[in-house]
Amino acid sequence: ETMAQGVLELKDSHDIDHHTEHSIQYFLDRFYMSRISIRMLINQHTLLFGGQLERAPGPNQSKYIGCIDPHCDIVSVIKDAYENARFLCDQYYLSSPDLIIQEAQHNDVEQEHGIRIVYVPSHMYHMLFELFKNSMRAVMEYHTSSDIYPPITVTVSKGKEDICLKMSDRGGGIARSTTDHIFKYMYSTAPQPSKSDAHTVPLAGYGYGLPISRLYARYFHGDLILLSCEGYGTDAVIYMKALSNE
Repeated sequence: ETMAQGVLELKDSHDIDHHTEHSIQYFLDRFYMSRISIRMLINQHTLLFGGQLERAPGPNQSKYIGCIDPHCDIVSVIKDAYENARFLCDQYYLSSPDLIIQEAQHNDVEQEHGIRIVYVPSHMYHMLFELFKNSMRAVMEYHTSSDIYPPITVTVSKGKEDICLKMSDRGGGIARSTTDHIFKYMYSTAPQPSKSDAHTVPLAGYGYGLPISRLYARYFHGDLILLSCEGYGTDAVIYMKALSNE
């Protein structure tokens, strides 16, 4: 949050040209990717060799390999991220859109237990939480004159190479002229959070949610893309590798 505030203050106080903005974007991408990597390695080492797993109660003792869940329940992470984002949305707008989850299952095991993946649940949670916040804000502000808010639909699909999570909302979409800027650290469609609200978690405004989420996706050779239909809504797609050896 402090770094994001500094970047926004730099943007407000200086006339930044395209070349400088590109350099800042490149630096921050490398900086945050390194930070994600270092935190991941420290956390993994601490959990494997620090004794936390032995002290963990019940099923958690053998479920994780460090911070990696070899049988990560995607739907469970989706619901967890949704509930926490919904709590923030209810605080800001006194209401929130519902959630619909669809699973494209192709074998008996997946139909019985759901689609699983070898992944770091905290990384997946971060991406989904940020996307839910964006979708909820868009839906609530686009349908201000209505008491009925269209639900957010998350589709989980597993193919031979990729597992895809597609989050679809009906929040009015994004203009094509804007889509080139949505992954930039110096851009946000939301108003900048007030500095006086130091103890309040902002729903949006720093412009860091999407670029950091894309770095989390790319850390394990996945990706995050946005497809928008202005006047209707936006689809956000998270790609993750289906095979653990990749």
